[in-house]
Amino acid sequence: MEGGFIVIVLLAIMALIVIAKTAIVVPQQSAFVVERLGRYSGTLDAGFHILLPFVDVIRYRHSLKEAALDIPAQVCITRDNVQVGVDGVLYLKILNPERASYGIQDYLFAISQLAQTTLRSEVGKIDLDRTFEERTNINIAVVAELDKASEPWGVKVLRYEIKNITPPADVLAAMEKQMRAEREKRAVILTSEGQRDAAINSAEGEKQQTIKASEARKQQQINEAEGQAAAILAVATATAEGIKRVAEATQAPGGQEAIQLRVAEQYIGEFGKVINNADTIILPSNVADVASMITTAMSVVSQQTPSAQVRR
Repeated sequence: MEGGFIVIVLLAIMALIVIAKTAIVVPQQSAFVVERLGRYSGTLDAGFHILLPFVDVIRYRHSLKEAALDIPAQVCITRDNVQVGVDGVLYLKILNPERASYGIQDYLFAISQLAQTTLRSEVGKIDLDRTFEERTNINIAVVAELDKASEPWGVKVLRYEIKNITPPADVLAAMEKQMRAEREKRAVILTSEGQRDAAINSAEGEKQQTIKASEARKQQQINEAEGQAAAILAVATATAEGIKRVAEATQAPGGQEAIQLRVAEQYIGEFGKVINNADTIILPSNVADVASMITTAMSVVSQQTPSAQVRR
């Protein structure tokens, strides 16, 4: 009875082993490589599969997800013979599980080593000052080289990113000094340019001010000259009109008597001023004879009147 129980237990264990070997569930985004009697038989995709017990064996299990592979830091020498430490991260994906299994012994190790050698080669083509600005171009060049090499392995290299570029301490100190000097140089240049622009603006402002002031003085002089000319013209016009009126008045009835009266009044007034303003006066003997002075003045008027009539 006990022997039968032991046989049943053994049969149950063997059945479980057979089921475990034959019934396989492949997870999503995974691929299992199956060998039948030591030879490649096929690739199992996601889902449930039945294998031949003790004949089919799952030899390789691959994930089809995109994977990130850390590339260790290494020392690279730039074109100007400066050593820099560079590390990065590589993104890849298996496209052909069969090639990834049989194309190379360890594709992750191979790709990591190839990435390091390619990176050293690309960094050696550029100077230290350009390593930081050429990071994108370096990444593209590394991906291109790795993609060509990994195609027979069934692996697709998607992208490569440089994480850090670390120059030596003395080079960093020199670069900081250079950058500080460059910033100070730019500051001095900007300050001098600002002072130059300010001086130019001030000179331009003074120039415009001088021009405006001269134009204002010119316009003022023109206005004053025009005003003086207008005043002179007005005085001359008024004087001519007055003379014309006086000439016409002298020809009217009573004009000669009015002239005599006016001459007498002016003579007496001027004579009185002379007497009042002087202590000692020497005068001709006939200066007090008003009648003779009027006669003399009227003779002058009589001589001027015919000539004026002739001109008219």
